[in-house]
Amino acid sequence: MRVPLDPTAVEETIFDALIAARDTYGDKEILEDQDRKPLTYTGLIRAAFVLGRKIAAMTEPGERVGILLPSSMGVVVTYYGLHAHGRVPVMINFTAGELNIKAAIEAAGVTRILTARRFVQQAKIEDLVARIETVAELVWLDDVRKSIGLPDKLYGLMAGLLPKRFRVKTEPSSPGVILFTSGSFGAPKGVVLSQANLVANCRQVAQHIDLLPEWVMFNPLPTFHCFGLTGGVLLPILHGMKAFQYPSPLHAKQIVELLPQVKASILFATDTFLNQYARVAGPDDFSTLQFVVAGAEKVRPETHHLFNTRFHGLKLLEGYGATEAAPVVAVNHPDRNRPGTVGQMMPGMEWRVEPVEGIDEGGRLFLRGPNVMKGYLSPDDPEAIEPLREGWHDTGDIVAIDDEGYVCILGRAKRFAKIGGEMVSLTAVEGLASAVWPEARHAVVSVPDSRKGEKLVLVTDRKDADVARLAEWARSHGAPELAVPKKIMRVAEVPVLGTGKTDYVRIQQIVEMDKAA
Repeated sequence: MRVPLDPTAVEETIFDALIAARDTYGDKEILEDQDRKPLTYTGLIRAAFVLGRKIAAMTEPGERVGILLPSSMGVVVTYYGLHAHGRVPVMINFTAGELNIKAAIEAAGVTRILTARRFVQQAKIEDLVARIETVAELVWLDDVRKSIGLPDKLYGLMAGLLPKRFRVKTEPSSPGVILFTSGSFGAPKGVVLSQANLVANCRQVAQHIDLLPEWVMFNPLPTFHCFGLTGGVLLPILHGMKAFQYPSPLHAKQIVELLPQVKASILFATDTFLNQYARVAGPDDFSTLQFVVAGAEKVRPETHHLFNTRFHGLKLLEGYGATEAAPVVAVNHPDRNRPGTVGQMMPGMEWRVEPVEGIDEGGRLFLRGPNVMKGYLSPDDPEAIEPLREGWHDTGDIVAIDDEGYVCILGRAKRFAKIGGEMVSLTAVEGLASAVWPEARHAVVSVPDSRKGEKLVLVTDRKDADVARLAEWARSHGAPELAVPKKIMRVAEVPVLGTGKTDYVRIQQIVEMDKAA
């Protein structure tokens, strides 16, 4: 199946798309962060040229340069600065842990990483950064900015007037960013998204939902997460909206207080964070929002309930994406919002659903389209990219798609257990636990079992959770007995990744360590 894409769209590079946006929307304020010193399109272009020129002096054309920064104007200027001078940004996930960060640096062939002392100190990651420095050179942007003099500023002034004369010419097919998958189910993989992939995904979203240039996009998600980079930075800037960057999604109280101050129109976040924001927000804190978009993880019924009861009329739109698809694949529409689904496919997407043995409903989703990646980095050679077979990406997700094109995520292919010969969705079991204890967070994993092949273990922060209550609910609602976990582990906090996703790797380790003990 395929949804048509605007036939007039042409491929553009990241920087040329920025220049085109200025021509389309005029030289308006387009970028701001908590320092409250906004930049116009021209201000962003000039800053990118000035900083990028300094970085270009210490790097090679086409070099992959690491960026280790929070969501801020600084990270946006740095990203565009690299593109202005033909370098490739590699976004470093500073929450991934030392081993994963070092593996990412090696996999991408990164020798230099751009960061800032202010961020390192505020995030309290001095020890981590010191260990990273053993495998890559750290370039402190604080020092780079201090070295900017009058000649640099004059250069920026001229470049702002004639950006196409000054920018290094690249191709839409050349890399736009290297990101690493979240690693919630295993070791992170390096994803190479072309410039055309990123620009196309912004256009797909803008064709799917009318976005008004007077709106403000509030982005608390990190730019090492594709949702934060494309949805929170590139999409608003390329479509005339101000992109407000906030450095951490964890600051629930500060974020809900800022939303009305900055007149935020759209808030992007994951279910984990949106649930927290809804709990601390007053009735007027979301008053300027047109709608809220949730992605990266399944939205719990409790989160929908919070928004429906506390903020009447505010639509919570669930979407679905993958780093490999730049990332937006499907999303609900303000006028066509169907909770329980992730909406309809983006324009220009092709998809097929292949049956999976033992799973009766839905099948494994494969995607192809202008936003789907060039390929994964080869684990053996940083310069090599493992291309997709005929352009198709295997998402590993089990989905059902109805006649109107609404997508329902049933689970991950890896997130099924075979119990007594029957396939059981671990995602569905988590839904069962959420129905019984909606205010708690739950994760379900499976472990080997000598009698039935596999056994389900529920990890929860609900202190009085017990199997009997789950079994009782399952019986009264017609859920199969196989879907009831036989063991419950109560924890103070269910582990999550820096992106807000459930950290299934860590949870599996906790369960297996408990079993071994």
